[in-house]
Amino acid sequence: MTSHKTTQTMKPATAAKKLGVYLEATPAEFQEGVVTRSELNALQAEPPQWLQELRRNGPHPRPVVASKLGVSIAGLARGGVTEALTTEQIDALKQENPEWLQKERTTQAEVRKEAVRIKEKQAERRQSGS
Repeated sequence: MTSHKTTQTMKPATAAKKLGVYLEATPAEFQEGVVTRSELNALQAEPPQWLQELRRNGPHPRPVVASKLGVSIAGLARGGVTEALTTEQIDALKQENPEWLQKERTTQAEVRKEAVRIKEKQAERRQSGS
C-alpha cells in the first residue's frame, strides 16, 4: 500500500495572516487563489516586490498595527482604530501620542510585567518542589 502525499493548501486569508500582511492589499491573483505550503515558504524566503512593499508601507493588519504601537488588539479597538493602517499613519499616531495610546501602552507594559512575575513565581515553585 503506497501513501499518496497531498499538497497542503491554505486560503489566501490564512496565508496573508502568516505573512503578516493585510489581505485586501494583496494582489488579486493572491486573493483569488489558494496557497500551497511550498508557495508560502517561497514567499517568506524570497518576498516578491509587492510583499516587500506591503510589509514596509502597509496597510498593515491589526495585529501588526498593535505590535508597532506597543498595544494589544483590544487596546486598538478601545482607541477607535478598527481599520488597517499604513506605516505613515502608524508613525503619525506615534508622533501625536494621543491619550488613549499612552494609556494602552501603560496597560500593555503592566500586562507584560505581570506575565513575567507569574512565570518567575511558577519557576520558583518548580525549583522548590512544591
